[in-house]
Amino acid sequence: MSTAQTRGPQSVDKIEATIELFNQVRAQTMRIVAPLEIEDYVVQTAEFMSPPRWHIGHTSWFFETLLQTCLAGYRIYNEEYLYYFNSYYEGFGQRIEKSLRGTRSRPTVKDTVRYRNHVDEAMVGFLNNVETRPDSEKILSLVRMGLEHEMQHQELLVYDIKHLLCELYDAPKTGALAVSETVTGMAEIEGGLFALGYAGDDFAWDNEKPQHTVFLQDFAIDRAPVSNGDFLEFIDDGGYDDYRWWLSEGWEAVRRERWRAPLYWERIDGQWMIRDFHGLRPAEEKAGEPVSHVSYYEAAAYAKWAGKRLPAEAEWEKAACFDPEKQAKRQFPWGDAAPGVTKANLFDNQLWGVAPIGSMPQGRSAYGCHQMIGDVWEWTTSDYAPYPGFKSEFDEYNDKWFVGQKTLRGGSFATPQIHIRTTYRNFFHPPERWMISGFRCAKTL
Repeated sequence: MSTAQTRGPQSVDKIEATIELFNQVRAQTMRIVAPLEIEDYVVQTAEFMSPPRWHIGHTSWFFETLLQTCLAGYRIYNEEYLYYFNSYYEGFGQRIEKSLRGTRSRPTVKDTVRYRNHVDEAMVGFLNNVETRPDSEKILSLVRMGLEHEMQHQELLVYDIKHLLCELYDAPKTGALAVSETVTGMAEIEGGLFALGYAGDDFAWDNEKPQHTVFLQDFAIDRAPVSNGDFLEFIDDGGYDDYRWWLSEGWEAVRRERWRAPLYWERIDGQWMIRDFHGLRPAEEKAGEPVSHVSYYEAAAYAKWAGKRLPAEAEWEKAACFDPEKQAKRQFPWGDAAPGVTKANLFDNQLWGVAPIGSMPQGRSAYGCHQMIGDVWEWTTSDYAPYPGFKSEFDEYNDKWFVGQKTLRGGSFATPQIHIRTTYRNFFHPPERWMISGFRCAKTL
């Protein structure tokens, strides 16, 4: 009996599902960049962003490294591409510095797309014949990881395109959601033992595992993210001028970077304006939306000014997905059903912006906390560090960053639906604010 015959229909179904997901994710990346002009693909406006051309090449480089490793006889498309499209993987050879990705005109956009098409064709052919291999399960797992990696870059593309073209946006906002519920106050949550992290059978990053038991004190957490209106009160009260609210390094950043408000806020004729994908609007008109593009330092300063603090990631996760009646965790705040457009504002909603607070009541948690999935990544006070018993599942991916960063939770409006979980741990350095980052506050009871 052949290997193919012993695998059965379940293996065939998994392969077909992987190919379908591969085509879906690869097409989505190209849809994101499709409206760009050719000149937009190669510009790097800051050291922290990457040109769109680099993203579409790097996500192809990732799969070419898999082909090079697993497919006998595969020939590298172009040795120079291995250098230019590598990111931070030291084990795969030399790489261009991130800050220099926009300094080269080659490979051209046309050549990069041709390279991407070549890799796609080779990958689909490879997957169509993977069934007979004894390591097929491992390969399918690597492909899934590569697709999750590409979805991360889809979100990064949204960040980078916003920074690249922010001064050009002036379109009326379409598809905005109406506020259907007023959300105020804090939810009080009983402490005790809590199982933190992921313990399911589907894909999750290694930094979400293993699930382990932690002890929490009784605490309260905001039912809604901090809004633009809330943050404007902090600004108007001289929040950026008073060192008392700031961590020492945060206060140094305020003075060094001359911060006066979140990123993309502009002071025009004495009025604060906010620039996003829908143009420039007065902050008062956007007062009911979650504040975004704030650093950890700004979030911590606001929390101290408000007489609160930022939540620990275990507190955030319990508020997001624990059901106190059943004494069990849910997969998402609303239950175990996958995210949908009425429950969370993720990239599939195509709002290209945050939803007003209270506009998605179907997505609230058992404790009545709203919008914990989608809209903005939420800062926590927790350092990004390995969980007890952590085992790296892929060298140079997550574990090399376990120092000097803070953990964020929940996803943003740029996160694909199938990419997010309540256990997902994002991480950034405390001064960073170019990503779609917000927060909610907590208190110890």
